[in-house]
Amino acid sequence: MRTFSRTVWAVRYLCGALALSMALSLVGFAQQASGQQPAQQLKEYPTTRVDSLVREWTRARDYTGEYLNAMPENGLGFKPTPEVRSFAQQMLHLAAANFNFASRISGQKAPYDLANLEKVPEYNSSKAALTKVVTESYDFMISAIKGLDDTKLDHRVPVQGMNRPVISIVNAAFEHQTHHRGQTTIYLRLKGATPPGEKLF
Repeated sequence: MRTFSRTVWAVRYLCGALALSMALSLVGFAQQASGQQPAQQLKEYPTTRVDSLVREWTRARDYTGEYLNAMPENGLGFKPTPEVRSFAQQMLHLAAANFNFASRISGQKAPYDLANLEKVPEYNSSKAALTKVVTESYDFMISAIKGLDDTKLDHRVPVQGMNRPVISIVNAAFEHQTHHRGQTTIYLRLKGATPPGEKLF
């Protein structure tokens, strides 16, 4: 009798498990049929200004790296018109500004001669060398930001004849690198290369 009861209990358990499995499968099928996707686990965006800036500058560094990768080696010296910067010079100008802005907010000396960075032959002819210095400029900025806390972002620093909050300097630097990276989109197109897709997030 006891064996019979155990068998009945096992069958009931199995039937219940099968019913539950079928119900969950039907829910998934209904969502697919209606075009709905199952809810995904959302990641939290950084909660401090410093952490959010680090995240966005890391994204910008990786995005600029995609632009550098997209340009063929023989396109580094390319200029759409004679009076403008070459592709490499645009990237070096961007890098020099990253170093300069980061120096202002951190007090750390930049590791390059920024006034002459665009003129260094190696950076204008070697994709590997150009990528290295541009990437270093982003890492220098990210390190400078990590050295701050949220209260220091409101500290004021004299820049361009005005006492500006550090956060405004970081934002100006971000706008600057976006501007010059964006200009190189047309350089890539004119060289027959495909620019990277939008990377907003």
